[in-house]
Amino acid sequence: MQFLTDSHIDFMKYRKVFIWVSILLLVVACAELFFLTGLNLGIDFAGGTQLTLRLRDSGSPEELRRTFENAGMREAQIQRYGDGDSEFLIKTPVVGGSEEGSGTAMIDALNADFNSDAAGRLDLNQRGADAVASLLYEADPDSRVGVDEVAARTEYATVAAAVLERRKTLTIFNSWDQLDNVEGLSDAALTTLKDKAFFGAFHVLQNENVGPQIGSELRTKGVLAVVLSFFGMLLYIWFRFELRFGIGALVAVVHDFMITLGLFALLNFEFNLSTIAAFLTLVGYSVNDSVVIFDRVRENMRRFKRRPLLEVINLSLNQTLSRTILTSGTTLLVLISLFTLGGEVIRGFAFVLMIGVVIGTYSSIFVASPFALAWEKYFGRETRAQRKEKA
Repeated sequence: MQFLTDSHIDFMKYRKVFIWVSILLLVVACAELFFLTGLNLGIDFAGGTQLTLRLRDSGSPEELRRTFENAGMREAQIQRYGDGDSEFLIKTPVVGGSEEGSGTAMIDALNADFNSDAAGRLDLNQRGADAVASLLYEADPDSRVGVDEVAARTEYATVAAAVLERRKTLTIFNSWDQLDNVEGLSDAALTTLKDKAFFGAFHVLQNENVGPQIGSELRTKGVLAVVLSFFGMLLYIWFRFELRFGIGALVAVVHDFMITLGLFALLNFEFNLSTIAAFLTLVGYSVNDSVVIFDRVRENMRRFKRRPLLEVINLSLNQTLSRTILTSGTTLLVLISLFTLGGEVIRGFAFVLMIGVVIGTYSSIFVASPFALAWEKYFGRETRAQRKEKA
């Protein structure tokens, strides 16, 4: 798996051009983050309620948006979720003074629009096993209550749990045929359900609530985790190599982080806790790539003690070029697969790493090394010695 084994590319020849390109990208990223779109904060950080909704029939974000607007929730954010046309992700800020109240208000708005003809019947796509068990116990279709009340309650609870387990398997009920062969569900009990229950137009797959205080705390800790990782990397490389290489690696990491974050904001991906994990992974990957190059630079500095640092860096970059391309390329193939085939849940995570690998490979060659060279030029040992001689 070796190729480009005898390359002689002068990477440092145009280092100033690439530094200016990087500065321009950083300016655009910062403008996007702080003055234009900004981050699309998930409820992990912003606080509020998030519903993952499955409709019995296909729907559209516009239809759902009208439902929430009619209920006074104009700030609801709605997007498709999954591969089909019937799953949606709905986020809203705190409504009614509490996060639990927000979820209740959202479900009430959906019921008012989609299940207005329920006529007091039990919704089998929303209610839990306890409600189903109570309905069966009160109706007693199998005539068990008069024989043994305690046993009847237990048996109907078991049947209700089996019904809800079938719903969990199917995600949502669409027809009564889907209740065929449910363990313990007799024909009489099924008839009772048909009379007293119905299949609502939607099912809530997930209901998440995060308070503003918790969101603010998570946001603070997330930023702290990233900042600490930056300085941890700087200290490690300073100790493992030299300060000039630590500075170069730190600049490259900040460069990768900010540009990826700016592009993340531009494309309006949701920024949540999994995204923080992705950015921390990106920090590690970016530094790892720089460390490989700097390790070769250090080896070559020992072998070619009289060569200028610029020549040693160019030589080292050419010697590690094959490894850099192979490592980044194979990693990128996996991340592209995750991004395209992994679904909505991990799409933001995969996007951060996918873009980060590309930017990180670029920065390890055209940002980290030039900054290490610049640090040596202005603050290195030879420069200090020259200043002392002049003094």
